Amino acid sequence: MFQISGQGQQPESAKKVILNLYEETLGKNSLSLEDIHLKLQTSSLEDIMQEKQPVSKKNNNSQLITPQQIIQTKGKNQREYLAAMEHNNVQFAVGPAGTGKTFLAVAYAVHILKQKQVERICLARPAVEAGETLGFLPGTLIEKINPYLQPLYDALYSTLGVDTTSDLIKNNTIEISALAYMRGRTLSNCIVILDEGQNTSREQMKMFLTRLGYNSQAVITGDLTQVDLPSKVPSGMAHAIDILQGIEGIGISRLTTKDVVRHPIVTDIIEAYDKAKS
Repeated sequence: MFQISGQGQQPESAKKVILNLYEETLGKNSLSLEDIHLKLQTSSLEDIMQEKQPVSKKNNNSQLITPQQIIQTKGKNQREYLAAMEHNNVQFAVGPAGTGKTFLAVAYAVHILKQKQVERICLARPAVEAGETLGFLPGTLIEKINPYLQPLYDALYSTLGVDTTSDLIKNNTIEISALAYMRGRTLSNCIVILDEGQNTSREQMKMFLTRLGYNSQAVITGDLTQVDLPSKVPSGMAHAIDILQGIEGIGISRLTTKDVVRHPIVTDIIEAYDKAKS
């Protein structure tokens, strides 16, 4: 039995959090500390008071079904991000580390691939990192690029599994490459995801956005507070968001520290850096 006290809407919102946590336990022996933390972290007062029924009975527009798991969006911003991907031809997602920008984009791509809405998934990432250049890394060009693409592999493994991912890469249903390999191509019947978009130049971003063919969609993710380009090179993602906003079919989702779904200390670290910068 729980006894709840508080002022205004506090008791009702606390009641809904407890009921939602109870719904999460159905079919499970218990909830992990991580499950509880994520639920509390993503349960803002605004979101809770808008809920009319437990999460598990809500409309499926807040979740993605993939072969490995059913992915439930965490909070209002992630739900709006998912809805935006479903309605726009080009979707930008801006936010700090750990807000699910890339993971949700890949999960959405896997979902629509399985629904046969597209024939392929193309994933790209600029090979730019702080303090490093490809020339100093050992191996062939492909071997040099692969470490930069690991976050995309991780998201695919979580949604498809390792074996299925490998099979789909072998038959070219999924293509993972450095951004430079996109030049000169027309990408039709596919969803194209550009990760770490903040590390593109203006020329690279224009090149990427103009690759879209028929029945194709682009999602560009990035954190504009972590640009690793040379100081005199402006971010192509920031420029694109500035000049393209307002065009029908182009959406911009902005996630914040309240959407971080990693260890709670990550939120504190991001906010500390933002405070120091300001």
